[in-house]
Amino acid sequence: MKKTIIPEIKKEFINKLADEGTREDGRGLSDMREINFETGIIGTADGSVRLSLGKTEVIVGIKLQIGTPYPDKQDQGVLMTGCELKPMAHPAFEGGAPSMEAVEIARVVDRGIRESGMMDMYSFCIVPGEKVWLVFLDIQVLNYDGNLFDAATMAGVLALHNTMVPAAANELGDDYKLPVTLWPLTATVVKIKNNLMADPTFTEENAAYARLTISIDDNGDIRAMQKGLKGALTYDEVIRALDIAQELTQNIRASLQKSTGV
Repeated sequence: MKKTIIPEIKKEFINKLADEGTREDGRGLSDMREINFETGIIGTADGSVRLSLGKTEVIVGIKLQIGTPYPDKQDQGVLMTGCELKPMAHPAFEGGAPSMEAVEIARVVDRGIRESGMMDMYSFCIVPGEKVWLVFLDIQVLNYDGNLFDAATMAGVLALHNTMVPAAANELGDDYKLPVTLWPLTATVVKIKNNLMADPTFTEENAAYARLTISIDDNGDIRAMQKGLKGALTYDEVIRALDIAQELTQNIRASLQKSTGV
């Protein structure tokens, strides 16, 4: 990913607005951008979602196939999460092998799902030691304007809830809904000088000194955290970020569940 340099005058402008409790797009410091999504948009996938968070847009496809389990987890299915950042989504993205940023996004999404217990991997076992369901979760970025962690997580969780297991095509009875529970979501907060901002845009991300992405489950329990950028956060700032994340994820979860009827 190409490094983007934000002029100091731009950083000062963003910080001046933050000191006043607002941002370039008029949001408050702890406000998320508008979220829109559509499910079942990829006919060849077992589950799929296209989601926009402001101008950031991602698509997630879920595909299941039968394979062999890992040697140390012979009675569990397998979840594999990948992310691609293509140049068409933003000039900062480069072609070729997955970048460190793409790998980080995939790991954050994967870890939030695993650590929450959303997927009971034992239920994906068909024949212990021989056959299990392999679940592929692929993230494609269509447009990048900041905060891919939260957008990709929301899309991934929605796609899993939208997935049907292709049992009939594998002579295992009728198709059935993927056995998933919970709605683990992330909230990303960045620090720009002395201010904390949730759901940063591309410009705000590049003006930030530190970033913290927090994964929280339905019970409000913290399941994972990912620190990013070179700056530091004080203890009090981490506590404030956690408070912001818990409130945001609770509200977003309720909205997504209401929209999907789950």
